[in-house]
Amino acid sequence: MEQKMAQARTLSEDEIKMVLNYCRARRHCVRDRTILQLSFLAGLRVIEIAGLKIADVYEDTGKVRDSFVLAAEQTKGGFERRVFVGRKLNKALADYYPVIRKRKPETPLFQTQIGGAFSANTMCQLFLNIYSAAGLKGASSHSGRRTFITKLANSGVNVRVLAALAGHRSIVTTQRYIDVNEVQLARAVELV
Repeated sequence: MEQKMAQARTLSEDEIKMVLNYCRARRHCVRDRTILQLSFLAGLRVIEIAGLKIADVYEDTGKVRDSFVLAAEQTKGGFERRVFVGRKLNKALADYYPVIRKRKPETPLFQTQIGGAFSANTMCQLFLNIYSAAGLKGASSHSGRRTFITKLANSGVNVRVLAALAGHRSIVTTQRYIDVNEVQLARAVELV
């Protein structure tokens, strides 16, 4: 019998606020909040967040780009993809810029406590530590991504658009990320 791997937990708006508020007490508050926001507001994987360079996200003037491209080597699937920066993510990245403004554009967007680049594994550990310390059970580095996709699906975004935003080649993969919940079911019956 095939054993299913547990899916990352999808977070509610209250849980997202709780985690972001928890980060205010952390030593690297702005960095950690920005990392989480890239997960919640753009659906990025940890490998993608860890691979970002300053120049990927900011123009030479320090202005946040409206969108940026993840190179094939920065993604899980090995395919280049454009990431669109919405209003909330733009604000989070603008708030982060003073932390990194003196660094060279080709350096990692996020650095560990000792000043090196995050690996995907150390970024996963950061997510797990934050969620655990904030009191969220079952949340992982993939929770923000699942939350992003589910929130957009709940808002009626077409699954093909979701797949493109998530960088999935198949809508079947995207559909596995979407939690069916009572809100969706109640809205669905109102359409009849």
